[in-house]
Order: sequence, then structure tokens, then C-alpha cells
Amino acid sequence: MQNDVYGNIVHHVDKGITFKAVMTLVKEGIIKANLIPAFAAGFLAVMYYGQSFFANIPVLLSMVFATTLVIGGVAALNNYYDRDIDAVMESKQNRPSVDGTFSGRDILLIGFIMLIVGEIILFLINPTAGTLGLIAAFGYAVVYSIYAKRHLLSNTVIGAIPGAMPPLIGWAVIDPSLHVLAWAMFIVMFIWQPPHFYALAIKRSDEYSEAGVPMLPSVKGNHRTRLSIVFWVTLLLFTPLLMVELGLWFVGLATVLNVAWLIISVNKFRPVEDYNRYAGRVFVFSLNYIIIFFVMIIIAGLLLNF
Repeated sequence: MQNDVYGNIVHHVDKGITFKAVMTLVKEGIIKANLIPAFAAGFLAVMYYGQSFFANIPVLLSMVFATTLVIGGVAALNNYYDRDIDAVMESKQNRPSVDGTFSGRDILLIGFIMLIVGEIILFLINPTAGTLGLIAAFGYAVVYSIYAKRHLLSNTVIGAIPGAMPPLIGWAVIDPSLHVLAWAMFIVMFIWQPPHFYALAIKRSDEYSEAGVPMLPSVKGNHRTRLSIVFWVTLLLFTPLLMVELGLWFVGLATVLNVAWLIISVNKFRPVEDYNRYAGRVFVFSLNYIIIFFVMIIIAGLLLNF
């Protein structure tokens, strides 16, 4: 055992650094979830302006690679800073930043190298993409991780701003002026995050309380959190109006998707008897929602040239 940077005693077990450990450190799941919106937005921009997809493959692949590095780097830095609270949360005990797989120096080295290389690539594509990546990185690693997460009840909403940047970055590599469709995707991804993370926070409410993190269900309770989930999902009902250019079929299907999530969020208009089960349903649907939505964006892009 040894002292970490906060002076807490942490377990340290000598473990080999494996590829799996690195992927866990940089939050592989979050990377994958964010690459879909980034690529979909870039693809839509290519189709919207009638450009050749094949001619734009190099820039899109460069964007995907750079975005992977930026997100992974920021995730590693987040893991570095959160070692003290992760050490007391049961669900985080297997993180390689906690179990001794990586030293603090290792984590910082991985995080900053990935972030810097990713940003260089984005700036080489164009200044707008690089600037958006920098804003997202600073917003998540500094504003959210260091300050908002530990001090503000609105931490989830604040974290949703940098978390919604991937569609803007994806569009910006094709069109730095950022069409209203790019902002519409940003808005959808921003609104999507609070109910998604509130559902997860309900299931881990006791852990956040023990760690002293002011997540909404830990401070205000499950009922208040459910009202917030309903509020944010209700806001999504208006977002298809921002994407009429993609066709009435898109507006219709997006509306159906939003209404389905709203029905789940209000628990089919019945009292909630088991908040963990309720949160599980909201969380699982949110995962399906974001995938379906951005697959629809890709389909809409394909249909623009027919």
C-alpha cells in the first residue's frame, strides 16, 4: 500500500500493463459511443454539400483517429484526478487507475500524449476542429472533472456541454462554418446526457454519497431525479423541428423515438415502485436511443443524394 497524491492510503498491486488495461484507463466504451456521433456528423456534412465520400475518407478517418486520442486522453486525465473518489466507490474498484496497474505518472503521460497528438491532428485538419476539441478537453478535464463534479449539483448538465462536442467536431472537418444541422446534433446530444447519467446515478446513489460527490439522486433523492429525467426527455420532443431539412420521415421517426423514451421516463404513467429497475430501463433505452438516432443521421445523409 502507498499514499496517493491526496494523502490517502490506496492499494497498490504490481500488475502487468496490458492492452485491456490501457483501453479501460482511456474508457474505451465512452470513446466508441462518441465516435458514432462524430463520424455521423462528418458523413452528413459530406452528403449535405454533395461532396464525394471516397474523396473525404482520409479527412474523416483522421478526424476519427484524432477524436479517439482526445477523448481517450481526457478520460485518462479524469481517471487520474478521480482516484481518491473512485477508491471508495465499489463499482470503480477494478479501474486500472485505482488497483495499482498504473502509477499517477503513467496515467498523466498517457493522457497528455494522447490529448496533444489528437489536438495536433485536429488543428492540422482545420483550426475550427482543433479549437472545438480543445474546448471539449478543457471543459471536461478542468471545468467538469476538477470543479463541477465535486462542488455543484448541476455537474451533470455542465459535463454535458463538452460531452456534446463530437458532432460539432465531425461536421467542422468538412464545414468549419457549422451549419444549423451541426448545432441541432449538438443540442440533441447535450439534452440526451442528463437523463442518461441521472439514470446511472440512481443506481449508484449510495456510492456517490459515500464518495461525497453531489449527484442529483444522492442530494435530492430519486423522486426529484425522476422529475429531472422527464424534464430533459420532454425537451427532446422539440429537437426534430431543427432537422426538417433531413426530411419528414426523419422528423417523424425522431419524434417516435422521443415519445417512446418519454413514456419510459414517466414509467408508463404509473408510480415507481423500484427505482433501480426504473433507472435500468431509462439507461438501457438511452444507449439504444443515441445509436439509433445517429444511424438515422447516416441514413439521412445517404438519402440526400438520391
